[in-house]
Amino acid sequence: MGLLILLVSLAGFVGAYWNKQGLLALYLFSMALLIAILLILLVFAFVVTRPDGAYDVPGRSYKEYNLRGFSSWFRNRVTGSGSWHKIKPCLAASDVCTKLTLNYITADQFFASHISPLQSGCCKPPTVCGYSFVSPILWTNPVNPTADPDCYSWSNDQNQLCYDCNACKAGLLGNLRKEWRKANIILIVAVVVLIWVYVIACSAFRNAQTEDLFNRYKQGWV
Repeated sequence: MGLLILLVSLAGFVGAYWNKQGLLALYLFSMALLIAILLILLVFAFVVTRPDGAYDVPGRSYKEYNLRGFSSWFRNRVTGSGSWHKIKPCLAASDVCTKLTLNYITADQFFASHISPLQSGCCKPPTVCGYSFVSPILWTNPVNPTADPDCYSWSNDQNQLCYDCNACKAGLLGNLRKEWRKANIILIVAVVVLIWVYVIACSAFRNAQTEDLFNRYKQGWV
């Protein structure tokens, strides 16, 4: 997209500098198309990231995430077509969970933390299971293991943890949603700038037409 905008802008610059109305017209058409594409992408990004899947947990500062709380399109990008089998090994190889043990020693410290959605879903069992805290990635003796299917998916094996849990998939979606929301801000700025440039280009195109008409009048063509 950036390369396309650069090429279109160069065409507009050449058209404006050498008064080439054909290039200016091409530039205006292409810019209008690019602005329309960016607006569609912006609206789409807002729609698919609007549901956040988060819910509060009593006695916890962090939130937990429900997979069904996200849009179906967004959800299918992670859980469909075998995508999760490619994602899970990357999570297991990362330090996204193990670094929690360096920051939080006691249960009170951990429960008062604001961990990321990914860490909330993948590095610990769901709170409703009633596991007892030993460390951020070590939990024992579930009081209510039938409360959620993820309760049986939890493992103290550092290569497993809750990577097979729906809560982990939801946590990843929560992280992706945050990144998309940040990208939306960049898209908004880009659209505003492009519209501003487009208005200037329209003015240049009208001036070029006026100058061409004036030159023809001077030469007696009109």
